[in-house]
Amino acid sequence: MPEKHPSGAVRPRVTGRAARTTAAVGVSLAALAAAATLAGPAAARPQTAPAAAVPGCSAAYTIEQKLTTGTTWRMCWRYDSKAGLVLENISYQPKGEAKPIKVLNSARLAQIHVPYDDGKHEYYDLTGQDFAQELMELSPGECPGGTIKTVKVPDGDPRHPNVKGLCTTTRSRGHAYRMHDLFQSGKTYQQQGKDLLVYTVNQVGWYEYITEWRFQDDGTISMNAGATGSLSFEDYNAQDGRGWPIGKGARDYATSHSHNVFWRLDFGLDGSSKTKVEQYDSAVTAPAGREGPTTRTTRTKVGRELAGDYKTYRWWRVVSATGKNKDGHARSYELVPGPTTRYPGRSFTKHDMYVTEYDKCELFASDNPTCATGHPKSVDKWVGGQTLTHPVVWVNVGFHHIARDEDQQPMPVHWQGFSIAPRDVTAMNPLTPKELAWQNGHWEWRS
Repeated sequence: MPEKHPSGAVRPRVTGRAARTTAAVGVSLAALAAAATLAGPAAARPQTAPAAAVPGCSAAYTIEQKLTTGTTWRMCWRYDSKAGLVLENISYQPKGEAKPIKVLNSARLAQIHVPYDDGKHEYYDLTGQDFAQELMELSPGECPGGTIKTVKVPDGDPRHPNVKGLCTTTRSRGHAYRMHDLFQSGKTYQQQGKDLLVYTVNQVGWYEYITEWRFQDDGTISMNAGATGSLSFEDYNAQDGRGWPIGKGARDYATSHSHNVFWRLDFGLDGSSKTKVEQYDSAVTAPAGREGPTTRTTRTKVGRELAGDYKTYRWWRVVSATGKNKDGHARSYELVPGPTTRYPGRSFTKHDMYVTEYDKCELFASDNPTCATGHPKSVDKWVGGQTLTHPVVWVNVGFHHIARDEDQQPMPVHWQGFSIAPRDVTAMNPLTPKELAWQNGHWEWRS
C-alpha cells in the first residue's frame, strides 16, 4: 500500500490528452450504453431553430429543448475551473403555461470526497484533483441524436484548450402515465415520457465520472454522478478486512473506499431567491380496536440554517415566495432522495442535506478554496443558526464501494444521485390529455 498522503494529495493518473481521449471513448461509450438500456432508447432530435439566448447568457451558452410531449427546458451553461459544468437560470415551461417558470438560479457539483477504508488515502476530487481540467472528449456514439458542444477548459492542457465534451440530447424514459378509463370511454390513456439529458465525463486518476442532469417533461430534475473507468491497480493489498478479493483465488484484495458526492442548488422559483424551506414528518399510530393505523403529517417551517437527515416519513420542499399555480397553490419543489450510505468519518459527511444562507464564496461542501482566510472550509461549519432569506440547499449522497469481480474491465457505472420533483408547480399533471383536463379536484362521473 502506498504511504499515507495528506488530504488533497494527488492521485496517480493517466497522462497525455490523446491517451485520455482514447480511453474515454471506449470506457464511457460502454457506460452510456448501460445507462441507455435503463433509460430507454434515444429519441430522434427534433429539427428546431437554433436556441435564442436565455437571460444571463449568449446564444452559444444557451441550452433550449422543446420535448416532443410539449415541455420546454431552458438554461445557461458555463464551465468552472473546479466544479466543471455549472447550469444557471434554469426554467421549465410545460404546455399550457404562457411563459417559462424559473426553477433554479444555479445547479452544480459541490464536491466528490473519496476516503479509502485503510485511512491512507483521502481525496477531494473537485478541489484537489484537477477534476475540471480532465474533461474528456465525447464521440458521436456517446451522444445519440444530440449535439456535442465544445468547451473551453480553464487552466487545461494549453495544447488542447477546447474539448468536445458537453452532450445535450433527449431520451425516452418509459411510461409517464397510464390510465384505463373504465367508467366512461373505455379508452386507455398512456404517454411515454421524454427527458432532456445534459452530461459531461471527467477523469480523475483511474476513475471517470459521468455527471448527468436529466430534465423530465413532467418538471422533475434528476442529478446523477456515475463512476466508471477502472479500479486503481495500486490498491490491491487490503487483506485486513478492508478489501475484497479480485481475480483468481484470494491473493489480490482491492481496497474498499467511499464516494461522497455533494450538489449545491440555489433555487430561484418564479424569479425570486427569497424561497422558503419546509420539513414534513408523518407519524403512524398502532391500530386501535377495529380501526386501522392512522397517519398524521406535520409541517415545520425551516426559518434558520439546517443540517438535516432523512428518516422514514420525512421530506423537505422549497416553496416559492411569489408564484402560485392556476389552483392558487404556492409553487414548490420537493427533494426526493436516492439510495445513500452516509459516511460518518468526517463532520461534513454526517448529514444528508444542509440548508445555508447564501454566501457567494461558499461553493464547495468541503475543502472550499473560494472564501477569505479564516472562513470555515466546509458546509457543516456554515450552519450557524442564521435566519434564511436566500436559502441554498446542499445534498450529500454516499456510496461505499466494495469492489467485486464484475468491476473489471471496464468497471460498470455505479450511480449516485437524487431528484427534485414539482409539487403544485402546475394545477394538474403537465402532460394531462385535453380530454381529461376537466377532472381537476373532486370530480364526478359524467353520464
